[in-house]
Amino acid sequence: MQGSQLQRLVEVMNQLRSPGGCPWDAEQTHESLLKYLLEESYEFVDAVAGGDRVDMREELGDVLLQVYFHARIAEDHPSDPFSIEDVAQGIADKLIRRHPHVFAGVEVKTSEDVLQNWEDIKKKEKGRTSALDGIAMAQPALPLIEKLLYRAEKYNVDLHTPSLADISGDADEGAVGQALLAVIAWAHANGIDAEAALRKEALKLSEQVSAIEAR
Repeated sequence: MQGSQLQRLVEVMNQLRSPGGCPWDAEQTHESLLKYLLEESYEFVDAVAGGDRVDMREELGDVLLQVYFHARIAEDHPSDPFSIEDVAQGIADKLIRRHPHVFAGVEVKTSEDVLQNWEDIKKKEKGRTSALDGIAMAQPALPLIEKLLYRAEKYNVDLHTPSLADISGDADEGAVGQALLAVIAWAHANGIDAEAALRKEALKLSEQVSAIEAR
């Protein structure tokens, strides 16, 4: 059943993008769809945070649509086309390569060993020599900082990050940036997901707003 429904989605997307289908869908490009990919991903995050199983299923479907949409657009490329089958093959092959403890008899003891193997294999596959290789610099600043700190550890780069005690003077852009970096580095050093922690505080703020407006 699962396979047939995924194939049905392929057929629906193909009809939408083909002559006689939907003009809007036919006009879309990878670039024009990027905002929807981000939006749908954030909506799924909200559904998970709310614990709503109905919303989770719907929003995950919207994320899946974006994957299929981009793959269908890729089929039309004049010189380097690829399909959803190519995408699925690539990720399945990658999962097998990156999990030698499951598929190749490599022994691991902890999840930390698994992550280390993943990074080592990725480094070898990509020919990476720098801790910066492969980092999406366009991502939001908070997860970007967390990724940079993580990679620095994995590549044994000894970073100097400020502490809150180092912050002084006026609250200009530089001082605020240093203060935020100090907090994120502090959270990272203590195994705290700074994004998740800040998101919880944001939800508390939204609850305060709702409570005040309800008075």
